[in-house]
Amino acid sequence: MSQQGEKPAAHEDDWWRKLYDETAPDTGPSSAPDSLDDRFDSVSDTVSEAVEPEPEPEPLPEVRPDPRTAWDPYREQAPPSEEPERKLEPEPEPEPEPEPVPVATQAAVPGPRNTVFPAPWEAPAGPPGPRTFAVPKPPEPEPPPAPLTPPAAGPTTAPDPVALHELPPDWAASDAPADGGGGARPLVDHLGDRPPTYDAEPAALPAATSENLDALVPDTVLDGARYGTYTLRAASVRGDSARFRGEPRRDALLTARFGAAESALVLVAVAGGVRGGEGAHLAAADACRWIGGAVARSHARLSEDIRAGRRADLKSGLHRLTDRTYGKLRARAAELGVEPGEYTTSLRCLLLSADPDCRTRVFFGVGSGGLFRLRDGLWQDLEPVIPEEAASGVSEAGPDGDRLTMDLQITTPPSPYSDGPAPPPAELFRFRASVARPGDTLLLCSNGFAEPMRDEPELPDELAERWGPPGPPGLPAFLADTQLRIKGYADDRTCAAVWEA
Repeated sequence: MSQQGEKPAAHEDDWWRKLYDETAPDTGPSSAPDSLDDRFDSVSDTVSEAVEPEPEPEPLPEVRPDPRTAWDPYREQAPPSEEPERKLEPEPEPEPEPEPVPVATQAAVPGPRNTVFPAPWEAPAGPPGPRTFAVPKPPEPEPPPAPLTPPAAGPTTAPDPVALHELPPDWAASDAPADGGGGARPLVDHLGDRPPTYDAEPAALPAATSENLDALVPDTVLDGARYGTYTLRAASVRGDSARFRGEPRRDALLTARFGAAESALVLVAVAGGVRGGEGAHLAAADACRWIGGAVARSHARLSEDIRAGRRADLKSGLHRLTDRTYGKLRARAAELGVEPGEYTTSLRCLLLSADPDCRTRVFFGVGSGGLFRLRDGLWQDLEPVIPEEAASGVSEAGPDGDRLTMDLQITTPPSPYSDGPAPPPAELFRFRASVARPGDTLLLCSNGFAEPMRDEPELPDELAERWGPPGPPGLPAFLADTQLRIKGYADDRTCAAVWEA
């Protein structure tokens, strides 16, 4: 019977009597003392080891960012003299805890029985860690620069602050002008007591429509090359008057090379449209393009004749090519419904061989303009003024035995350079072939540049000084030289100069 007076069932105490019956034999031999207390302790330890769960692994300590490395390197740093703004950085997310390993696969770890382990889904125990703020580290002040030269004996003096900020020699040299000279940037200058009335720079652009965009021409054209023993510079600039009024440049310039190697042939064509003609700039462009096409088709024979010195063949053939070009101009005027005199132009050309052993320079053309040569510091006019009423077939001897030929509508023999009949000649044709010397400068120009060269001594004197030794100028300097302004001369200027080495 129990303490509450209940009578236990017989089967409830059956297992106890079987286990602790003094007459029951032991399950195995043992030399250790076998008492009730010993057995109770043994059973308790066995049950505890089988039922008690193995303690979980301790969570990893929370990793806090280093305040020195938490600063964003791409954030603008405050100046050292100001207090940097302190901003609260978001607390980094804790690293995920490792997945719990099933109890059945864990090894038994002995430990104190009263240890309490949190469940995997519970937050780590203990007070939260300190919050940190990302504050950029102010830069350390740089040490003062050492003096450029050792201090002399005596009181110590600080170095000159101006000397500390001087550019290195290679940086200072990078500001040198790109025109090949050592002076300042090329400027458009003027000759005479006062400058011309118009401004030296472009002002108004020509009027344009959707129908005439292909007929527009730029204000300035600049080109250059070097072949054999010569250097070429060429430029065409709109006159001051046309720049002010917004009129197109009437002059045209073509520089082209045909062929290759020593047999190559260089053509320079300068055309000047008539003043007042509405399509003067178109006529000049057509003349350059058509004479260029004719020379291109015959460049092999022309190059051979120039290198062989066949002046008669050159004169006859180039005369025919020039007449054919002017025949096309007259046909074009008829298409446009204008008089032939309104759609025409002057045309002056140079043919230069690329062979370094050939110094023959061939000039041919029709109309006004100029051909000059700078030799030994003096300019020579290779195209003397010839009265138009002179008899046909007049030939005058130029300097050094060079021949200047003027033809007044003389019938010429068939050209060896092109097929088909030639239209009747209508313009005066001029031809000259001369041999260049080292140090010469040959100048071919339109009428807008030839007039001041003949009438204003200051211009040829200035160009003789600029274009003499040590050699040809760069392209920017050459462009500035061609724009030397003189009061009273405001037409387009187009010229090509050849320096002989």
